[in-house]
Amino acid sequence: MQNPILYTLHHNSFWVSPERCLFWEEENTLIVADLHLGKSGHFRKAGIAVPQGIYKADLQRLMAQLYLFKVDRLIIVGDLTHSTENKELDLFIRWRKDFSLLHIDLVTGNHDILQDSWYEEADIKRLEWKLVIPPFIFLHDLKSKKKLAVNEMDLYAFTGHLHPGISIKGSGKQSLRFPCFYFAKEYCVLPAFSRFTGTYIVDPEKDDTVFAIVEDRLVKL
Repeated sequence: MQNPILYTLHHNSFWVSPERCLFWEEENTLIVADLHLGKSGHFRKAGIAVPQGIYKADLQRLMAQLYLFKVDRLIIVGDLTHSTENKELDLFIRWRKDFSLLHIDLVTGNHDILQDSWYEEADIKRLEWKLVIPPFIFLHDLKSKKKLAVNEMDLYAFTGHLHPGISIKGSGKQSLRFPCFYFAKEYCVLPAFSRFTGTYIVDPEKDDTVFAIVEDRLVKL
């Protein structure tokens, strides 16, 4: 596994991990997006034989990153869960008890539709659509920037929702798609933490920075 790569924003240090998360050093905080917990269980309920191992592997990866960085706080930029409650979310509740001292903030995404009681049991602080920690703001969907107050417009945004990916072209007109971190001038779009997701191909501008996630390595483009 490749070591995380340092990326500096507004004099703050963010460590980009090939495990699809960011470690914010100054705040001792891990930032992730789009875990979509329970998605494989949702498909199985619909009769589609998706292995539960996918979900367990995502939880194990998250646990490994929490241990690696020894964080005090986890910020989830939307879509912690995928749909209605199922047995996989019961597993998350048990997992959560092993990290009872960890503060978790969830910026609500379009898939976060569970009853308030579930988030209370999971000891997760829900924020309706934004979390402000100057000079940064955390939003699930980049389109939400249109709703910001004037004094919030200049805050650098961390977002999810898109499941960004990048297409890398090779010889013979071949191309491959990889999930990526997309750092633009005014925002960063995080890759979906869950590996059980598709990707939306982004088109970076000249001065943007992209880290493609190629297996267990980061490739800066």
